[in-house]
Amino acid sequence: MTHLRPLLVVTSVAALLLSACAAESPEEVQPISAILDSDINIAFDASGTSANLTVDTNIPVACAVIFGTDDSYGSIAVDNDMQGGAHHDHGPVLSGLLPDTEYQYILQGSDAAGTLYRSEPLTFRTPPASADPIDAAIGNNVAVDGTVVNVSSEFSDAFRAANAIDGDTSTQWSTAGDGDNASIEIDLGQTQLITAVAFRTRQMTDGTAITETFTIQIDGETLGPYPAGPEPAVLDQAISGRTVRIDAEQTTGGNTGATEIEIYATQ
Repeated sequence: MTHLRPLLVVTSVAALLLSACAAESPEEVQPISAILDSDINIAFDASGTSANLTVDTNIPVACAVIFGTDDSYGSIAVDNDMQGGAHHDHGPVLSGLLPDTEYQYILQGSDAAGTLYRSEPLTFRTPPASADPIDAAIGNNVAVDGTVVNVSSEFSDAFRAANAIDGDTSTQWSTAGDGDNASIEIDLGQTQLITAVAFRTRQMTDGTAITETFTIQIDGETLGPYPAGPEPAVLDQAISGRTVRIDAEQTTGGNTGATEIEIYATQ
């Protein structure tokens, strides 16, 4: 059974080497370098199977990344912004990657006037799948086989609670403004020997929706608080249980939730 692992941050990609030639009409493709307000940064999951590309633009655009192992591409990642539309801060998640593999990608954005800004083909290489010794100790992520049985709220069907345990960090569970009162309960389907829990918080570009710490209840026994983030919070000792409830403990308010919740267990 596969599971997600902590992110390894990769140094920023060099600024795009594109000419900023003037266009004769709004319909012409413009170089994206003309609107970049930062370098492109890529953070890879240690499994080598997903990456978060972040970049800022000096005008609001709807951003997308086209990527693949050759120049036929075949995959696309877009900003997962709950309001939709154009904005300045971008963070599409590229999923379904192969470890230790070179990819080609094109970054592009469209503004409200219909102008398309596009990069030349760029490349990145995913890291080899990490063989972290802690993985053997904490077991496998069993949340992906579980079912959400209770949740404080859902912003919409696109941000439903089930997204938090689907094994895909490009989808999210968002509450409808629950802030510190966000909670979710997961039935693992059978009793498991639980060793660790990770809560990968969602966040908005305005700084809201960030869960900083959380508590967990395993069949009614409360533990924590633990820091949220991609690294699993390892329990002092393994606890046997079937249902796990997670409560936000300290947040920056707003539509709190998670890109992924991982519950590790050994059999």
